Amino acid sequence: MKEYTKSQLALRNGQDRDEIWVAFQGRIYDVTASRLWKNGKHYEHWAGQDLTDELSDAPHTETVFSKFEVVGVLTN
Repeated sequence: MKEYTKSQLALRNGQDRDEIWVAFQGRIYDVTASRLWKNGKHYEHWAGQDLTDELSDAPHTETVFSKFEVVGVLTN
């Protein structure tokens, strides 16, 4: 699977490029097609970053990520 750095992930924020990606537990998910991620924003969360630490604030569990394609893994 392709590896991406945090800097590369940050470019997939719905603003700099058309892709809207988020990371969770080391995997990068393509949420571009989700109506809930329009323009790279989902409530108070922004695309192009690792959301692992922010999931505890969400009204849903990590199973929400099963709806999206894994496009890569996050490296340091």
